[in-house]
Amino acid sequence: MRYLITGKNGQLARAFQREFDRRRADFLAPDESAFDITDRAAVLEAVGSYKPDVIINCAAYNLVDKAEEDREKVFAVNAEGPGILAAAAGKNNAVLVHFGSDYVFDGAKENGLYTEQDPLHPLNVYGESKREGERLVQEETDKHLVFRLSWVFGEGKQNFIHKISEWSQNNAFLKIACDEFSVPTYTHTVVDVTMKALEQGAFGLFHLTNSGYCSRYEWAHSILAGLGITRFIRPVSMDSFNLPARRPKFSAMSNEQICRALTISIPTWQEAVASFLRERNVSHERG
Repeated sequence: MRYLITGKNGQLARAFQREFDRRRADFLAPDESAFDITDRAAVLEAVGSYKPDVIINCAAYNLVDKAEEDREKVFAVNAEGPGILAAAAGKNNAVLVHFGSDYVFDGAKENGLYTEQDPLHPLNVYGESKREGERLVQEETDKHLVFRLSWVFGEGKQNFIHKISEWSQNNAFLKIACDEFSVPTYTHTVVDVTMKALEQGAFGLFHLTNSGYCSRYEWAHSILAGLGITRFIRPVSMDSFNLPARRPKFSAMSNEQICRALTISIPTWQEAVASFLRERNVSHERG
């Protein structure tokens, strides 16, 4: 199998690269400056030349608040780009793996976790772009895996765990939203389930998260406990931060459909966070 990874420097792309290095797999992860997913001609040429069996799209515009004033760019990267990759995948008989977001939902559901059958109603530009990206991928090729993710964390600085760690070093106490709920999801879990889905020949749209759900406040407590840091955390409403982009207050998704499809169980978010923090401590000690 030959793999092509986009978005080389993101935390999820790096997790796939580590896994492929471990497997000694044949893969290419070009620099983003050399592989612009919004350039149709360049994408078709690169995919046609490398001839991957699987394209894993980790390229994304994830600055949720900035997206409100940068609509053209966020749609180019999160919608048009995935559509171009899907067209290139279809032309070359490759599978496209694309990652969506829980922000395609509005948080209004009251009778359980969000499933793949629930209607979409994004509240912000970022969510709108992710919804459009899903649609274009599904239109362009049948050989797709679209995984909706939430609160992704892993090695890198663009995640809540790194931010909490930094904030705790510079503040005597923290204010964290207690009314925003979703599912912390470990990059290792995403890679593991994605590889299982590819190996079993699964196609379609699935929610891929760790199991369970929590508030930002609960997650922050878990992180600081795992890091051995004592700080007072004051629970506040997410509305008190006056952020430019509206966010769903409850966007936790169920992973039951992918678990049934692959006959697997997925660790809880608590287990995933604890595992990541153990790995983080080991790598810091080695460094």
